[in-house]
Amino acid sequence: MYDWANSAFSTTVMAGFFPVFFKEFWSFGVDATVSTARLGTAISIGSLVIAILSPFLGALSDLRNAKKVFCFFFMLLGIFGTVALAFIPQGGWVLAAVAYGIAMLGFTASTVFYDSILPSIAPGTSANHASSLGYGMGYLGGGVLFALNVTMYLNPDWFGLSGGVQAVQISFITVALWWFLFSAPLFLWVPEPRGAPTDSSELPKLFAHSISQLKKTLKEIFKDRNLRLFLFAYWLYIDGVFTIMTMAVDFGISLGFKSSDLIAALLIVQFIGFPFALLFSKLAAYWGCRIPILIAIAVYAVTTVLATQMSQTWHFYLLALVIGMVQGGVQALSRSLFSQMTPISASGEYFGLFNLVGKFASIMGPALVGFIAYTGGDSRKSLLGLLILFGAGSLLLWQVREPKAR
Repeated sequence: MYDWANSAFSTTVMAGFFPVFFKEFWSFGVDATVSTARLGTAISIGSLVIAILSPFLGALSDLRNAKKVFCFFFMLLGIFGTVALAFIPQGGWVLAAVAYGIAMLGFTASTVFYDSILPSIAPGTSANHASSLGYGMGYLGGGVLFALNVTMYLNPDWFGLSGGVQAVQISFITVALWWFLFSAPLFLWVPEPRGAPTDSSELPKLFAHSISQLKKTLKEIFKDRNLRLFLFAYWLYIDGVFTIMTMAVDFGISLGFKSSDLIAALLIVQFIGFPFALLFSKLAAYWGCRIPILIAIAVYAVTTVLATQMSQTWHFYLLALVIGMVQGGVQALSRSLFSQMTPISASGEYFGLFNLVGKFASIMGPALVGFIAYTGGDSRKSLLGLLILFGAGSLLLWQVREPKAR
């Protein structure tokens, strides 16, 4: 249910309305290549902050047995940033970038602690189904609210709203409410896994201890060639996935497509994502996690090439359909595969590092797309740089042995 809850942010805000609003409202009157560069830079800076904090927060959560406490705190931070977006005036792209960075920090950091509960709730290969079901529920829940928000945006008069701008602002508030309400099952009923006990209650000592634990964990990871290969592979291929997720709408707008068509196409991704995430868990039961992930990466690579040839709106719809088939699967099985390599007692640390890898990837991808668009003056070719990431990530992942095989 926390996937159901927080996916409202990743769908309505991150993938849907924020890129549109940032480009057409908060960067009003600015050239498309400049706004694309601004968006890529804002996402990269936010990702850098998250990347720096994630492993330390994960280590602290293990020491204090406080995964749900940290998750709750950062959930509230994300909700605060999301609500703030509703009150930023036209032209305020700097404030919008700051509020979005705060919201993204809350969203991403909360998932570190949420994900770190997975190994104790669904140990071993049972994580394949649990992780896929979580992502599937996330796509469904995010899609339900996004459908309502898109309806508000396309038909504001049905809801007594003055226009599309107010509809988007109200949508940000509905995301915050949805996120808060549907998080309740996690905090009320999901048991907290036991971590390493500590007698110290002083924050400086806890922080120093967390750094010590983090160094120890890093040494263990670099001694494990298999885990090291997976993290490097994940760093590369998830970069391309996250970049497409966060900048697809911006890319379509730069090509001259209507924002309403692009946002509606995202609904296809949401509702296709639910059954196909579950399908990927079935594939993992036969082939393990590695082969389905490689299939998904190949689909992403082909889609990236085809995206450079888009000229009609239906092209975007078709590509959205294809992406929806693999997006949930690649994320769910990556999380599942990593959880199977993770000791339960140090799951916070490990998932903090897992998130660190993902966020450093998110720094490079959007910045690369923004740089190519700005220097080359052609948004159409800006995604081609992602092919390097997909290819290198696949080569490394091919060498990974799954825990069951070991």
